[in-house]
Parts: sequence; C-alpha cells; structure tokens
Amino acid sequence: MKERNRGKFLLILGILLVVIDQVVKVLVKTHMTLGESIPVLGNWFQLVFVENKGMAFGLSWGGAFGKYLLTVFRIVLFGFLCWWISKLVKRQPAVPMGVLVGLTLITAGAFGNIVDCLCYGLVFSESTYDTVATLGSYAPFMQGKVVDMFYFPLWTWPDWVPWLGGHIFFEPVFNFADSCVTVGAIYLALFHWRFFAKD
Repeated sequence: MKERNRGKFLLILGILLVVIDQVVKVLVKTHMTLGESIPVLGNWFQLVFVENKGMAFGLSWGGAFGKYLLTVFRIVLFGFLCWWISKLVKRQPAVPMGVLVGLTLITAGAFGNIVDCLCYGLVFSESTYDTVATLGSYAPFMQGKVVDMFYFPLWTWPDWVPWLGGHIFFEPVFNFADSCVTVGAIYLALFHWRFFAKD
C-alpha cells in the first residue's frame, strides 16, 4: 500500500473509531439514568451507565487538579502519537501495517476520552440517578466526566479463593475508547514487540 493510501486509511480508521465511541456515549448519556443497567446477554454482558472523573476503568486521583493534569497528559500523548504515526507512515522501508493500525487504535481511544473531558461538561446537563441528561452544562472546560457503559461480570470467584473470593471476575465498567486502547496495546505487545524492540 502506498504511503498516501496508508495515511488515508489510518485517518479514516481513526475517525471511524472516534465516531463509534462518541455515538455510543451520547446515546447512553441522553437515554439512560446514572446507574441504570440494561442486560444484553443475560447477566454476562450489561450496559451500565456510570461516569468517571479520571482514568480508564473508573480509576481517578488528585481531585480537580489531578483531572486537569490527566487531561493535559492525554492531549500531549495524543499529539505525540499523531506525530509518531505520521513519521512511521513515511519511513522507508515501510513499517508493518499492523504496527500503524495498533497505534491508531490507541490514538483514537485516547482522543475519544479527551472529547468527554473537554466537552461533555459544557454540552450536557448533570446525569443523575433520576434524570437523563439533556443539553446544558455541569462542569467547566476540561472537567467533564468520561462516560462508561460496558460491563462483563462473567463470574464470581468462589469464596475459598484467597483475596478474590466473592468478587466479580472483571468488575470495571469501561467504554469503547478504553477498548481501543487496550486492544491496540495488547495487539502490539503480542504481535509486533520485535518492531518496538528494534526501534
């Protein structure tokens, strides 16, 4: 694939992933109340609307200041990844397409959560356990909450298992952007680690 075509493909892929992420988030934000759960595959896969103030999978730290730092870090990381991908696209001999796709997944996921942090507080009203969000404002710039919805409580550990007994196998609720970052990173680590070891 020619350099120009590779660049176009990656750009279209990145935009498509961000659009999917944002469509899902906006639908959840404007049609579900906070904490509402919709079974998709029994109890194994549910849509559960939660919001987090910080990192992926509901993690957070540092209050409002930590939120600003995290958002700035995401923006810097996004800019670096865009620059790096553009350099790799132009490199000769050609970088494996799988490396570029994996990095694009990570970049699109990072940008998807950046949009929430930058804009959602300015665009939507506060989601509550009783009301669905509408157009409005609930937080200043860079203080928006990230919308999460995918929940896979596949099983509960038996009580006799040390430290894990009684806990759900995978408790975090996450979103499509988190999935893009995770899948991209795992894919690169499993199949393209030699490229990064050499690079």
